[in-house]
Amino acid sequence: MSYSKERHIAELAVQRACILTNRVFHSRVKGTVTKDDKSPVTLADYGAQALVIGAVNKNFPQDNIVGEEDAEVLRQKADVREPTWQYVKETIEQSQEVVGEIGSINSAEEMMDLIDLGVHAGGPTGRIWALDPIDGTKGFLRGGQYAVCLGLIVDGQVTVGALACPNLPVDPKNPDGEKGIILSAVRGQGATLKPLLENICADEPGIPIKMNAPASFADAAFCEGVESGHSNQGQQASIAKKLGITKESVRMDSQAKYASVARGDGDLYLRLPTSMTYEEKIWDHAAGSLIVEEAGGIVSDVRGNPLNFAVGRTLKKNNGVIAAPKNLHAKVIEAVKDELKAVL
Repeated sequence: MSYSKERHIAELAVQRACILTNRVFHSRVKGTVTKDDKSPVTLADYGAQALVIGAVNKNFPQDNIVGEEDAEVLRQKADVREPTWQYVKETIEQSQEVVGEIGSINSAEEMMDLIDLGVHAGGPTGRIWALDPIDGTKGFLRGGQYAVCLGLIVDGQVTVGALACPNLPVDPKNPDGEKGIILSAVRGQGATLKPLLENICADEPGIPIKMNAPASFADAAFCEGVESGHSNQGQQASIAKKLGITKESVRMDSQAKYASVARGDGDLYLRLPTSMTYEEKIWDHAAGSLIVEEAGGIVSDVRGNPLNFAVGRTLKKNNGVIAAPKNLHAKVIEAVKDELKAVL
């Protein structure tokens, strides 16, 4: 299969979601709620999930969806539900040109029902979409990096991925210039990048991208998370020293890190586990890992094993994530194993 329709719909869906997230960011009220795991969720998370699931469900109604959020808070709290519904309505009105392709939402009740379609348990068979409506909510709230992420997993293998990164510069050499990029990939067909345009029906072809292949670690730089709770930054600094990396790490939130490595802003992405019992979520890695692989890299866990998306809503068979150029990946794994030998 070419998966051209799946890629196209995924691109349109994450682009339309970014219209909503941009509206919420520039509003005075973002409706931030704290979840049980102490992470924040906003009106933008709920609205973006409804829009993306609506697009997927219109085009592929038999497919299953694993989404990060559910609509419980919206059903209980009108002061969260009503402004979320208003943002969804306004976004659909602003993007009428793609309603024929990715659908509309006609009521708050329909919005909540769509959000709750993301409750699938995942697994090894069938077509399963993994969605993070806002990866990097803390980054989103502070005006930093975040991403709307959608990946299609087919029989346990990520096959299609789309990342919209509204705050990444179009030209990495001009960080103060135009912002907003969308990256997408189909397994075996390469990865592409194009600007994230307001006119989302403008079907511009993406530009093929390849990640850097530094000749040595002296020429390489890490891309790592901002939040210390997500990755062990002290161990990452030790690994950088072992490898002879002297360049300052590029730190940002979300799967924007995958996007940055894929297009060559950074060279290696490390997410070292802060606890060996922590299970990464599939929506945090599906789209980004495929895009890096299709841009020429290798993505694995800290033991060098491929990420296993076939065991549910989490990567329970893996610990941590490493994305690196093919010529450097094995040596990174060696350094990581040496650093973590007490727990591996």
